[in-house]
Amino acid sequence: MGRKKTIDREALLDVAEEIVTTKGAAALTIDAVAKAAGITKGGVQYSFGTKDALIDAMLDRWAKSYAEEFARIAGSGPDALTAMRAHVEATRRSDAASNAKAASLLAALQQTPEHLASTRRWYRERLAMLDPATGEGRRARLAFLATEGAFALRFFGLMDMDEGEWEDVMKDIAESLGPQGERS
Repeated sequence: MGRKKTIDREALLDVAEEIVTTKGAAALTIDAVAKAAGITKGGVQYSFGTKDALIDAMLDRWAKSYAEEFARIAGSGPDALTAMRAHVEATRRSDAASNAKAASLLAALQQTPEHLASTRRWYRERLAMLDPATGEGRRARLAFLATEGAFALRFFGLMDMDEGEWEDVMKDIAESLGPQGERS
């Protein structure tokens, strides 16, 4: 009697992210993931159930990866400015994670209002940490938005940006927050 095959969910998520990255969100289907992974459509459905569940898993994986990188940089319980510095640095560092983020978010945002709502909530939570009544809070808000804008421009191919230029832009954004320890 043969051994039952197991399906690697992480490998399927890699395939799904690759599809979205190379072909766009509209190309993400259970069938496309199955074909690209060399398994049956039923195998993908067994692993995730529905396309929405697949997208949820993509978002969950990105969120976990981001949270781990963020915690490595910021430590536990960072103040708002330290959190923004960590966000800028996590975005600068993570090429593969950034690609997964963009692929997941692109896929999710085009699929359902629930995914759009969770993404909007994530951004609002980041901005809610800041006090826009202070110079520090305004600089941190601007750095956050600049980081996200630079990321979107680069990843979605709206602006060609090689590694050197990316590093320079991210350095400029980090420096806009002022030296560590400076408060206004």
